[in-house]
Amino acid sequence: MEYRSLTKPEIAQLELRGCLAEVWERVRVKDGFEAQRMRNVTFSGDVSIGLFNKKIQLPGGIERECGIENCRIHNSSIGDNVYCTNVGSIANYAIEQDVVMENVGSLKVTGETTFGNGVEIDVLNEAGGRTLKIFERLSAQLAYMMVFYRHDQRLINKLNDMVADYVKSRLAKIGTVGRGSRILNCLTIANVQIGPYARIEGAVCLEEGTIRSCQEAPVTIGSGVIAKKFIVLSGSNVEQSVILDKCFVGQGVKMGKQFSAENSVFFCNSEMFHGEGCSVFAGPYTVSHHKSSLLVAGFFSFYNAGSGTNQSNHMYKLGPVHQGILERGSKTGSFAYLLWPSRTGPFTNVIGKHYTNFNTSDLPFSFINEKEGRSVCVPGMNMFTVGTRRDSMKWPARDGRKDPDKLDLIHFNLWSPLVIGKMIRGMAKLNEMARTAREGQEYLNFNGISVQLLLVKTACKYYEMAIKMFIGESLAKKLESHADLSRLTELRSLLFRESAGDLSAWLDINGLLVPEPMAEELVGHIVQGHIKTLDEVYTRLKGIHASYDAEEWKWCVKLIETRLHQSSETVSIDALKGLIEDWKTSALKFNNMVVQDALKEFDASTKLSFGIDGDDAVREADFAAVRGTPEGNSFVKGVKEDSLRIESRAKSNLEFLDRLA
Repeated sequence: MEYRSLTKPEIAQLELRGCLAEVWERVRVKDGFEAQRMRNVTFSGDVSIGLFNKKIQLPGGIERECGIENCRIHNSSIGDNVYCTNVGSIANYAIEQDVVMENVGSLKVTGETTFGNGVEIDVLNEAGGRTLKIFERLSAQLAYMMVFYRHDQRLINKLNDMVADYVKSRLAKIGTVGRGSRILNCLTIANVQIGPYARIEGAVCLEEGTIRSCQEAPVTIGSGVIAKKFIVLSGSNVEQSVILDKCFVGQGVKMGKQFSAENSVFFCNSEMFHGEGCSVFAGPYTVSHHKSSLLVAGFFSFYNAGSGTNQSNHMYKLGPVHQGILERGSKTGSFAYLLWPSRTGPFTNVIGKHYTNFNTSDLPFSFINEKEGRSVCVPGMNMFTVGTRRDSMKWPARDGRKDPDKLDLIHFNLWSPLVIGKMIRGMAKLNEMARTAREGQEYLNFNGISVQLLLVKTACKYYEMAIKMFIGESLAKKLESHADLSRLTELRSLLFRESAGDLSAWLDINGLLVPEPMAEELVGHIVQGHIKTLDEVYTRLKGIHASYDAEEWKWCVKLIETRLHQSSETVSIDALKGLIEDWKTSALKFNNMVVQDALKEFDASTKLSFGIDGDDAVREADFAAVRGTPEGNSFVKGVKEDSLRIESRAKSNLEFLDRLA
């Protein structure tokens, strides 16, 4: 619908209702404009106004007619059915239809701005050197390459050029408040791009940022929030006096309870409450819920920080130049302390205070403890804990992203070529160190950390169990997908026609599991100019994500050949049956150990604080009423049901192989 100039009767009616304009001719409206929907509005610059023919609902069930009251509007457009009252000033904004604004100090754009796109932050290394430009299409994988691949300056230059092109496209003098957004009881909003259906209520100050909200996944910015030079993506909630300075908040992130951060990135489904972050690279599902927890100069993903967790990146020599890596699934216990630089392997639990630098990357599923001032690693023991099993189940269930355009690409697999490859390398090194140990030696020094020599055999046994489970599960799925075959030659052809050439290492690119050669190929195509835009990078990354199952199987085939010392083209029925039997035996033993760990939650010591005023019978009854019973526990039941499924699947696969024989 076209806009037109105001008529003289409309101007007169507006003036009677307390409205003023520097130049009335610069105020334009749509046909059907109703002047009675305006009161005490001051216009300056070029202003366009839509139609107001609806009522809106405010909190508490209050109903109001759309219109504008007690506002100053400069060089802005107001869409249809906007409710805007008690706004000190709106300057250089396009307010889309169905927006509600009430009690806002100012909403303004001051000159050209990119709305937080292109802001440079010193992530991971507080002293610089890994500077990352944030922007509203930043994904966990792209950020990983831009931060960690500094050794390849050609790649960094190419990616920075792509980002610069995108940032230029966001440069504007006019901001937008997207359709259906609500902005209530806020003080200052300056140079902020606000996407559709955003909810901003009680914010103190928002400056130089983008709130990339959408109808499927609105963004909520709550009371007391101060955010400067920031990006917040769809589905995220930032509230309860959070303070952000130079930060990127990905999709489905939750922040609250006075959490503060600077120069940090937080990717999808992370949760940050209380505590503080400084130069944090928080990959997907990074969680910190407690007061006095400080995350500094670390890379985390699928991580849970215990209360009082702390790290140190400052030796008081050349400044805060150190950094640390806790690989996927790691946890730190209450008041755990780590001295950077250090690195832990996937699914590691760190307890106590550690004043040495170590690298346990090839010892996944470990416990790291403090023993008489010594940092001690117990490899493999974290495989059988309830917490690890629950985590692997809950992460996919807790994906809160509702936006159909999911930027971060994630693989949730507990067993994968990544961790199995690390186990193989870790076992080889442990066995070699044990073989050459001195007589009477109690500890081995594994990359700066102590491993008790007596535990090496047990650790390798547990890793071997995991390897058998990985191979058997992969093989079982393949057999089940070809259960209609009747000849072994056909099975060999279909299963092994794309066998891998070698057991290449796999990488965890911030949630995306990738064979190293595939990652190198991607980097090469970017450097050589075959991939020229961010969209092309993301398309290639999505292709890598979708290829996981096929690539995992190729790697698994080579692992099978290596362990059986047989070519996949000639592998025997008995060998395949042996892999299935090993899988069944290991998986059932594994599940039983997990159940036994869960049952510790029901032993006598856990009931000490129950039945406060009664005898043993009351204590038992009180515990059962609150905590339930082992037989009724959903987790325990689920693991036992999984064991039954494994037995059934193993039986079916063995019968299928017998038929082929």
